[in-house]
Amino acid sequence: MKEAAREVFSIAKENAPVPRCTVSKEVHSGKNAIVHFSMAKNTDISAEIYPYHKLLLIHSGVVEVYGAAGDAVRAKSADSIFTDADTPVGIRTDTGAVYTEIAIQKEDIVNEIIKAGEVFNLAEIIPYQDGKIVNMDIVQNDKMKFVVMAFDEGTGLSEHAAPGEAIVFALDGKAVIGYEGKDHPINAGEQFHFAQGGLHSVKANGKFKMGLLLTLE
Repeated sequence: MKEAAREVFSIAKENAPVPRCTVSKEVHSGKNAIVHFSMAKNTDISAEIYPYHKLLLIHSGVVEVYGAAGDAVRAKSADSIFTDADTPVGIRTDTGAVYTEIAIQKEDIVNEIIKAGEVFNLAEIIPYQDGKIVNMDIVQNDKMKFVVMAFDEGTGLSEHAAPGEAIVFALDGKAVIGYEGKDHPINAGEQFHFAQGGLHSVKANGKFKMGLLLTLE
């Protein structure tokens, strides 16, 4: 994965839009490619047909996802969209936007709560439970898994090593990420990258929700 395992970072800040341009940065290749996009205001990625789904995680701004028939849905920062496969999909913005796009193959296992063409908020689809950590798988195959987790206050994950590379997306609240012996406070809207085999832990500071994107390729 073409992200450094280091301090807490912000995909939105590190991929700020370039005036009048659309910029893409592939951070993971393969069947489940991961690409960060930044779009300047009033830019448009024309509708094209893809043989796979796209999971879009919006980090800043507002995007409009549209098809050839003119149907469109709008999504803002912290929203997500799961697009349909084998149908025209275009993306435009009048505000400027930064988002992450994950390619999801038709044979991948997708949670039935996720519906193609609908906007949803990852932090809102999983509940908190007193004294517990709640996990919900969003999509998975034998090389990739994307899961959302809700930590009640005082809960956490003890130190362990990642079987692959991973990106943490802080969705709600705040926590402390322990990584290779150093603590890293993280807040909603920020991200952290674990290298394969990197020793890490998670400790909620109050209630905390996060997405975890794990790749094994």
